[in-house]
Amino acid sequence: MLSRFQRLFKIITQLGFTQVGLFALYKLGLKTGYFKRDPKPFPNPSLRLLFDFPSKEELLAILGADGLTRLITEADEIVDGKFRIFGGELTEIKLDLGLPPRHWTEYETHEADIPYAHLPHPDIKYIWEPARFGWAFTLGRAFHATDERKYVEAFWRYFETFDRANPVNIGPHWMSGQEVAIRLMALAWAAQAFWDARVSTNQQLGCLAASIAEHAERIPPTLLYARSQNNNHLTSEAAGLYTASLALPDHPDAEKWRKLGIKWLNWSFENQIDENGEYIQHSVNYHRLMLQLALWVNFLNTKDTKKHKEKTKGNLNEPLCSLCLNKKAQQNLALATRWLVELTDSISGNTPNLGANDGAYIFPLANGDFRDVRPVVQAASKIFLNETPFGTGAWDEMALWFKHSNVETFQRSNVEMFNLPTLKPTPNTWASLYVTSGNLRLAHADQLYLDLWWQGQNIAIDPGTYLYNAESPWDNRLAATQFHNTVTVNGLDQMTRASRFMYLDWSTGRVVEKSDSHIVAEHDGYRKQGVTHRRAVSFDKNSWRVEDNLQTFKPSNLQPYAYCLHWLLQDGEWKLESSDEKVEMSLQTQHGLVKVIIHASSITHHSSAFSLVRAGKLLYGNAEIPPTRGWYSPTYGVKIPALSLALEMTASNAVQFITEFQLIPDP
Repeated sequence: MLSRFQRLFKIITQLGFTQVGLFALYKLGLKTGYFKRDPKPFPNPSLRLLFDFPSKEELLAILGADGLTRLITEADEIVDGKFRIFGGELTEIKLDLGLPPRHWTEYETHEADIPYAHLPHPDIKYIWEPARFGWAFTLGRAFHATDERKYVEAFWRYFETFDRANPVNIGPHWMSGQEVAIRLMALAWAAQAFWDARVSTNQQLGCLAASIAEHAERIPPTLLYARSQNNNHLTSEAAGLYTASLALPDHPDAEKWRKLGIKWLNWSFENQIDENGEYIQHSVNYHRLMLQLALWVNFLNTKDTKKHKEKTKGNLNEPLCSLCLNKKAQQNLALATRWLVELTDSISGNTPNLGANDGAYIFPLANGDFRDVRPVVQAASKIFLNETPFGTGAWDEMALWFKHSNVETFQRSNVEMFNLPTLKPTPNTWASLYVTSGNLRLAHADQLYLDLWWQGQNIAIDPGTYLYNAESPWDNRLAATQFHNTVTVNGLDQMTRASRFMYLDWSTGRVVEKSDSHIVAEHDGYRKQGVTHRRAVSFDKNSWRVEDNLQTFKPSNLQPYAYCLHWLLQDGEWKLESSDEKVEMSLQTQHGLVKVIIHASSITHHSSAFSLVRAGKLLYGNAEIPPTRGWYSPTYGVKIPALSLALEMTASNAVQFITEFQLIPDP
């Protein structure tokens, strides 16, 4: 364990003085009460509509009969007070927490004995999620498709409950600038969705405009916290400010919001996307969130102001601002879109469950499973690449809502296919080998983790996240190396875990060679142990071969190295046979049989052991099993059983593991 001084020293030297200094200023503001200043009142702000919604006929054509039925079912659940939290279980839309009226800083600093544990749910994300108003998009889509008044009435009922129970800056819903920004954007969209509704009154719309102003005023004071995080917080808050500046053009702070939004949006898209198109948080879910924010601000930029004036009978006579994204930001967004296209399974629309997955899906403007990224990828591809990678389907609805009004304003570049460590030898099977390098905010210790797909099924899978804020052992433990499809040395992570959310001493990975059917990569996460891990992945006919070589460059004088090769596989019927150094497992899947054959070799072999675990229970072998092994979390707060197969070997020097995945389709 790191001492407090060691941890602080590493944070400063590895994150940099700027990020640490900004965070310290934020903490100082909390301690001194700086953030408790009362917001400036601005009565009766004028609300501008921002969007060019599709026609009812266009929406119904994309939805089709089945899609409309699904949309109505989900919207009716919301009318009845339930929504699918993090895309999973039906949960109550609870917006009145019944808490005493205390400033949000008291929850952040745990003053007045109000730690998270005293809130209605021990995990703050369960409190925040209903108040993101993501369900408002479902109500708006359903109203647009059916003209049913009940969807409008439901929105106003929930909004008025929130507005009454959560005055500006009072309570936990105002703690996070990012949460405030996400809610602000949802409210701006809802204003237009229900603007002309027969049951929307001028008083209700006025209250909504005032709430948007209050939300916008909350963001700038703590923007330094978002900057210190250098992640989705900054991008979300910049997008929220930019939205508010356009929605409330006569507000005295509108120009300040606009400049801050443009500045930090460009900074984020320029600096948080690397040369391969990967987002700084190394997470598919956060990558999708970033692209949704880009779609949102791009749509605001390219709004047809002439149609907008006509629709509002000339009341809004100021044009929207010019395009705010610079050329570098646009180019990076094209790269980021290409990155997610490459990692999307064309059959299921799912992706590897890479990195932190907290269930964030902020603009649900299409039907589909939470894991299906095609709506976002298709919309982003149309706008940033001028492509449609998935043909036509229900996923096109998001592109309809985010339609690009003025394509000439966006300078598209021909984005060349870069060398992502993916192999796609046939239309039915593909693999992704995770390799990353650089001074970046890695959330999971998962270098050389392999994701394997066959006929739309994720065979070898990433465990996901499950929960951030829970009692041990579920305090974000699935981020550890031992739960990923890679090799662990001496039971250690590839990086130093400094907190529940932070790794330090980042490992560096690199691709050594790559062809259409073969890839070799290595990482240095175990350099302090004197070990380098190199993995080669290849495909031939119906078989994947994974060769792991653990090379030592420091003599082990005290005790042998403990190596562990781990595979997390989808749940199913299985059979297993093993000998001292070989295991053969048969796994029945929906489309056929997968045979997994593993063996290991070493000149200085001391001992080896196999184990198979499901949902924290030992099925085969003899080993101490943590309760967190053998689980898969497809979205936040959800965990389902998976099969965890591990081969452990102790040896004094180098070790080689060979794994074969034989894919045998049903006759």
